[in-house]
Amino acid sequence: QVHLVESGGGLVQPGGSLRLSCAASGIIFRFYDIGWYRQAPGKQRELVAAITSGSTNYADSVKGRFTISRDNAKNTMYLQMNSLKPEDTAVYSCNVRRVGTIVDYWGQGTQVTVSS
Repeated sequence: QVHLVESGGGLVQPGGSLRLSCAASGIIFRFYDIGWYRQAPGKQRELVAAITSGSTNYADSVKGRFTISRDNAKNTMYLQMNSLKPEDTAVYSCNVRRVGTIVDYWGQGTQVTVSS
């Protein structure tokens, strides 16, 4: 059974930093592309950052502030978020997709709130 367990969300002041983690089990993690998504209240879910076939991509709104990474030895992916803004407030979810397929899995989501 596949599990993606997220951690690291919370309340942070504008300009602060958070590091999200997503630990995977039940899959051979290195065979999967990874991505972080977010959904703010009343808005559609959007892709924040992804590593796809070795290439890294970011939404324009987070370029230069967020960094996605992975540690295949730990079956874990990360999202380092710096210079956070109130508009970054959302539920953040991790996603893994088996390379070359449409098979994917989602984490449960973690709330990130940026507010003074």
